[in-house]
Amino acid sequence: MFETLAVPFPATIQDLGRVGYRHFGVPVSGALDRVSLKLANALVGNRPDAAALEMRFVGPKLRALTTVRVALAHAEATIERNDGSRVRLPPWQTATLAAGECLDIHRVHGGVGYLAVTGGFATPLVLGSRSTDLRAGWGCALREGTTLPVGDGECAGPERRLSPPDFPAGPIRVIPGPQAERFTAAAWETFLSDAYTVTEQADRMGLRLAGPPLTHQGGADIVSEGVAPGSIQVPADGQPIVLLADAQTVGGYAKIATVISADLPRLGRMLPGASLRFTVVDLVAAQAALVEEQAWLTRALASIRPATEEDAAIDQAALYEANLIDGVVYGE
Repeated sequence: MFETLAVPFPATIQDLGRVGYRHFGVPVSGALDRVSLKLANALVGNRPDAAALEMRFVGPKLRALTTVRVALAHAEATIERNDGSRVRLPPWQTATLAAGECLDIHRVHGGVGYLAVTGGFATPLVLGSRSTDLRAGWGCALREGTTLPVGDGECAGPERRLSPPDFPAGPIRVIPGPQAERFTAAAWETFLSDAYTVTEQADRMGLRLAGPPLTHQGGADIVSEGVAPGSIQVPADGQPIVLLADAQTVGGYAKIATVISADLPRLGRMLPGASLRFTVVDLVAAQAALVEEQAWLTRALASIRPATEEDAAIDQAALYEANLIDGVVYGE
């Protein structure tokens, strides 16, 4: 188990989502970046769908109450050992904590990060998932004093590390949306040629973008219908909204396009200020992209190997910050 000592920014438990209930009005939720979640879980020997901690900006400080093995994706931390030493834990590498030792996750890279633990976090299941949906009140959002149960897992054997993954880049790929004809030819040209910026109005529900407005034909409002993560709604102001994991299940704005499934993890890693462009593909290309994602994931997992002593070094900066050297005496 873990005890939560500090939570500088919101952090929630997420797995691969609450699948099969959208027709009842239940969002999928789950990890914004399912690829990184799977990689972190593989490092600690979990199934791909095991529950992990999703973080942004700065992670929490946790104390292990039992022996646990952990790994970080897109984040780094300092381990405070029981003997008083402090050891850096870089991303994509495991470490084993004894009861009483602390994990201080002080930096999250790439928009979203994950803490995986052998056995997964064993928070209660709701409709078959441990994912957190704050609007529904399901799951677990960390607070100071929160205790996180951990499932059964094997912590024996050498620590492991993964070569830092080379994540795909380039324009975000989309297929035309169900209301594609509700946008002018000029709007389509703008949508596919100009860059858009992620605004501060971004959360797990969706990204509001800023850029050249997209003009409608016949207005922005439609009779409310089903939407899904990846749907790009365009309200009357012409600024696109890309829906993400916690998206509602129905919406009343015209949808110009839908982001393909293989590119949704890239959106999950984007922070306010990030710039993105779009390009259109067909359904065959979208399906091929999912096949390539799985091949990429297989190659990344093949790079997992035992960690060396050089992979885990004493955190000198942390030592100096702890004021272990409090003065210097000069001899004559």
